[in-house]
Amino acid sequence: MAAPSREFAVAYRDMMLDGLMHEMQTTKKVIAAIPDGRRDYKPDPKARTAWDLAWHIVTVDVQFLEEIAEGKFNMEPRYKDQPKTVAEMVAWYDKNFTRSMEKVRAVAPEKLVIPIDFMGAFNLPAVFYLGFVNNHSIHHRGELATYLRPMGSKVPSIYGPSADEEWKAA
Repeated sequence: MAAPSREFAVAYRDMMLDGLMHEMQTTKKVIAAIPDGRRDYKPDPKARTAWDLAWHIVTVDVQFLEEIAEGKFNMEPRYKDQPKTVAEMVAWYDKNFTRSMEKVRAVAPEKLVIPIDFMGAFNLPAVFYLGFVNNHSIHHRGELATYLRPMGSKVPSIYGPSADEEWKAA
């Protein structure tokens, strides 16, 4: 694969970060819908609890962005001190996701095109891993959204209305 131009990398980064900011707002709504009293719900013995799944989403999204900015992946989890409530988790995600996005926004164009090895599975220009962040977040957010009704909560609008929330275009 030929390396993208610096101009392409900057345009792609900016487009992806704008999209990630929009997705983060939706992810926060889904996480906020977890009832604190039912956060240990899981639909199957092999599944993660709602709390564990939400913590996975927020910490991996933040760490992945930080590692893109650093130009190196280290799969050792960075964040071990979990919030106490769902509201605290949403606030943690908002603050840290925004902060880590700004780190990526500050990466020099010449560093965006340098390939980063991802555990021997991929070796892509740094900027292309923003797609992984997007897909990771959306994938697990969808998984978490399926937990909400069985937990006694309501499903927020995501890409359109849900049976529980009318869609309000921005």
